[in-house]
Amino acid sequence: MQEFILNTHIYMGKEGLDELLDGVEKAFIVTDRFLHDSGMVKYLTEPMEKHHVAYEIFSEVKPDPDIATVTRGIGKMQEFKPQILFALGGGSPIDAAKAINWLSVKGGLSEKIKFVAVPTTSGTGSEVSMFSVISDPDKSAKYPLVSKELLPDATILDAELVKSVPASVTADTGIDVLTHAIEAFVSRNANDFTDAAAEKAMKLVRGNLMKVYKNPEDMEARQKMHHASCLAGLAFSNAGLGLNHGMAHTLGAHFHIPHGRANGILLPYVMAFNAGCHDKLTPVAKRYARIARVLRLEGPSIRQSAFSVIRTTRQYIKQLHIPDTIENAGVSREDFEGALEEMARAAYADACTRTNPRECSVEEIKEVFRHAYTGRLI
Repeated sequence: MQEFILNTHIYMGKEGLDELLDGVEKAFIVTDRFLHDSGMVKYLTEPMEKHHVAYEIFSEVKPDPDIATVTRGIGKMQEFKPQILFALGGGSPIDAAKAINWLSVKGGLSEKIKFVAVPTTSGTGSEVSMFSVISDPDKSAKYPLVSKELLPDATILDAELVKSVPASVTADTGIDVLTHAIEAFVSRNANDFTDAAAEKAMKLVRGNLMKVYKNPEDMEARQKMHHASCLAGLAFSNAGLGLNHGMAHTLGAHFHIPHGRANGILLPYVMAFNAGCHDKLTPVAKRYARIARVLRLEGPSIRQSAFSVIRTTRQYIKQLHIPDTIENAGVSREDFEGALEEMARAAYADACTRTNPRECSVEEIKEVFRHAYTGRLI
């Protein structure tokens, strides 16, 4: 059954907080230590104080939130008994809050409460997606949770929250947006509605990411990237993702590479595999050729158009100073080869890989990993 779910009320600016806090007595905030200590959490606490809302802050979330953190968050929230849950941060605090909220209900510990995501990076699209990724450090693994119940009830998109983001984070999260849009567009579950969201997201990234990377004070471009992230989130939440994310989850878990950067490193090589650049042109190449048309990179044939968008993507990633190979990300050959079998099997079993447009075996995934290590593209 094909469907397109729109669950989240999207507020474009801080004014939405007044409506969300109306009639609320107690609020629970999930964030990370940096946002707490830097004072950015005041974005939520000052309006709460103005509305006489009691609040508690859980700021223990670290990158790649793990099961233990989620468990502690559930305990804190159960003690406080809030009426509304806010997640402030990038993908990690939002994913942690999703898991805390969902597992509290699933475990029979509480009834569902209103959940609001406030993203401080333009990348994950987590504020409108039914995905949450939780890690298990003991197994060097990441587990995607997928459920409609994970969807936030509301989100606030405010570029003011991302204006101080470092250039490297802008690049990593921006490439994450592009990866979401491209994977959703070629996904086997793509439809007209997800295509529309993915196409617009790609155009916004193409027109604004480099502007923000070079000029962090360009607030118009910042807001456009915030919108691109949200649109890409709508696309992949409904269409699914693909092999790129399946591989990025395990690559990041093994070598502590930030998620967006892992996606960027792998993206051209996964696209090349899906299009058949190393063997025989596949039907997926037609979808990449459509992306070339959207981004005005079209060539005289399907093959040349697909290859054009793959090569241009790789060049774009290099311009953002993201490593173009796994080796250039600082992973030694010995460590890479030692983890390769386990990574390939984890990527094969990853839930995101199920909607990849080209079937793949563990051996084929190993080959894609090797291409991404050495830089062999086409």
